[in-house]
Amino acid sequence: MADAALRLKSLIEQVLGAPLPVRIRAWDGSQAGPPGAPALVVHHRRALRRLLFKPGELGLARAWVAGELDVDGDLYTALDLLAGLIWERGEDARTLREALRDPEVRAAVRGLVRLAGPPLPPAPPEEEMRRRRGHLHTRRTDKRAISHHYDVGNDFYEIVLGPSMVYSCAYWPDPDATLETAQRDKLELVCRKLALTPGQRLLDVGCGWGSMAIHAAREHGVSVVGITLSQEQAAYARKRAADEGLTDRIEIRVQDYRDVRDGPYDAISSIGMAEHVGADRYLEYAQNLYALLAPGGRLLNHQIARRPQRDESAYDVDEFIDAYVFPDGELQPVGTTVALLERAGFEVRDVESIREHYARTLRRWVANLEADWARAVQLTSPGRARVWRLYMAASALSFERNRIGVNQVLAVKTPESGASGMPLRARTWN
Repeated sequence: MADAALRLKSLIEQVLGAPLPVRIRAWDGSQAGPPGAPALVVHHRRALRRLLFKPGELGLARAWVAGELDVDGDLYTALDLLAGLIWERGEDARTLREALRDPEVRAAVRGLVRLAGPPLPPAPPEEEMRRRRGHLHTRRTDKRAISHHYDVGNDFYEIVLGPSMVYSCAYWPDPDATLETAQRDKLELVCRKLALTPGQRLLDVGCGWGSMAIHAAREHGVSVVGITLSQEQAAYARKRAADEGLTDRIEIRVQDYRDVRDGPYDAISSIGMAEHVGADRYLEYAQNLYALLAPGGRLLNHQIARRPQRDESAYDVDEFIDAYVFPDGELQPVGTTVALLERAGFEVRDVESIREHYARTLRRWVANLEADWARAVQLTSPGRARVWRLYMAASALSFERNRIGVNQVLAVKTPESGASGMPLRARTWN
């Protein structure tokens, strides 16, 4: 009798101490769980072994990336239903070690062991970042982490990001706009906040594939230095600048932000880059940018933020994101970011949350990936494509539910005279 799904559902509910809100479909064809709900499809019992050897998010991620675990039905709905059990149990939720003190939970785990089969830990999927011991956020480790994330093929990113090739939150004053229009509007918003004028020098930190540099040079007449640690991004950005006839105004470097020495700049944009800096290095990052600005110069720091915790020392980096997406990436509350920018000497003049805009952006990226799935798999690997689909869908939900946010922080290197150069009212409200 095929009953693996029923056994698995019962055992998981015993371990979690809560009913499973999705159906289970097991490798033997059996199903169990609420009718009409999305199904968590366990293609191979090897997925259970991954969970037993790495309980929690990393075990689930490995099974997903390896194709041993899937969802039948709407992915967003399934992730939303599972979030409360797996990712959002709260700071007061009992740990697995605490749960194992319960005899019934220990019995359930033994049942999972029997159901999982031979007790050998499967090797992690090849898409997982291989860890090396040492300090985080050195020039070497940062370059390696950036390469893991970005050097996976520009053709793949063209599928996901679309023609704009902007890998950060778009801006949607018109909800019905195309992704390309919304990304152009975001770049223009950054340029207007920086008050760019012809002849100025702009440093674009983490320049990606060159979209901000090209927009600022073409539309606002500035000279731009863009820096990235990705060789593939740099080559792509240089070609785009040449195709636009802007090589006299755009220089793209493979360079660490700590090694830029040719200030002063009139303005600095840092869009979706500061998440890679790390908490221990953030003040240094802010101080470096402050030193590179001319008096009165502006910084626009566009950065993802997490919600603050009661005990900030207990913050842990998301295991799936760290292993498969942004190695060594760290998020911090927006209040911490503002405080550190001020410690570096900046006067923070404006903080704008565009959280809902990122949810909309991510859903468009997921749709792009799903629409050209076969080619995306061909260009990278099935596992890599699965990483991106899960990461972007889960992130969209996180932004929608206010689990994480994204903010544009406008700061000025205000001179001793106090003349910030800012208008009395920088923006208006509808």
